[in-house]
Amino acid sequence: MNIGPFTLLNPFFVAPMAGVTDRPFRQLCKQLGAGYAVSEMVTSRPDLWNTPKTARRANHAGEPGPIAVQIAGTEALMMGDAAIYNMDRGAQIIDINMGCPAKKVCNKWAGSALMQDEALAIRIVDAVVAVCAPRGVPVTLKMRTGWCQSTKNAVVLARAAEQAGVQMITVHGRTREQGYSGQAEYDTIAAVKAAVRVPVVANGDIDTPEKAQHVLAVTQADAVMIGRAAQGRPWIFREMAHFRATGSHLPPPLAADVKGWLLAHLQDHYTLYGTFLGVRTARKHIGWYVKSLPGGEDFRARMNLLEDCDQQTQAVADFFDRLKDRMDRIPAFVSVSFIDEKVKPMETQT
Repeated sequence: MNIGPFTLLNPFFVAPMAGVTDRPFRQLCKQLGAGYAVSEMVTSRPDLWNTPKTARRANHAGEPGPIAVQIAGTEALMMGDAAIYNMDRGAQIIDINMGCPAKKVCNKWAGSALMQDEALAIRIVDAVVAVCAPRGVPVTLKMRTGWCQSTKNAVVLARAAEQAGVQMITVHGRTREQGYSGQAEYDTIAAVKAAVRVPVVANGDIDTPEKAQHVLAVTQADAVMIGRAAQGRPWIFREMAHFRATGSHLPPPLAADVKGWLLAHLQDHYTLYGTFLGVRTARKHIGWYVKSLPGGEDFRARMNLLEDCDQQTQAVADFFDRLKDRMDRIPAFVSVSFIDEKVKPMETQT
């Protein structure tokens, strides 16, 4: 599929996740098979653009394209300015956030709260498209099915966004009211796909190759977007691509390979964040890698006490060296939600 002038490698995308999909993580996911990755959301508030956090999020040095940046805000003019700010720093695609359910975002009427005010949402789209179109930069949109069960307006907003010039729409199969609870539903995503001509991406609870194929089939979406399932398992994208191409499973990665990927990830992470912040923000990533492995919880508790990058990387190396004596390959992940879904009609999902 294409987004504007960009042809994507495959239909398996990395979802934008605040505090997770920084440049090192995106680059690793792309290296391990992701067809596309979107940055953490960048605020539209200009008074925050000079902060270290925003500077890191707008840093795309060495990142392979297309470089997609998500912006978040509540005022059309500021969102247009935010698009310009990020294009000036290398953004090749601008994504508008109307899907974040976090209270600190929604309480300011940003993220998925914008779905409650359709007129404002489209004014924002109009403003962003207006500044991006002259530069040939595509604008995309990520949203939820609606604010709550009684007001699912994703189809209405999708049609309006397409008319305003949005070139791809991603829908997370939950309302804002649901947050991340319960199971994602895909009927609304299928309805959005049927209502628009631009590519549609399905998001929510996609955590195995079988689930990815299932969601593509039932929604007829052009791609799927993976978020939480990629945390600690960035190789999930190559597994999905292999399954789609061959119908068979790629063998689980060798423990030695995972060790190498994680150590390289850590070095990139320290380079971006510096040693003091880097060793602390890396802890969550390490925890995700090891949480399902033998001895992982005990290791995580000990590792969280380390405050030196060299000690942290040595501890990770030692853990995986010991792991290789117990298992050659990392165990495959099994999706309980997919197993349950196969015996439950789609229309009964909530």
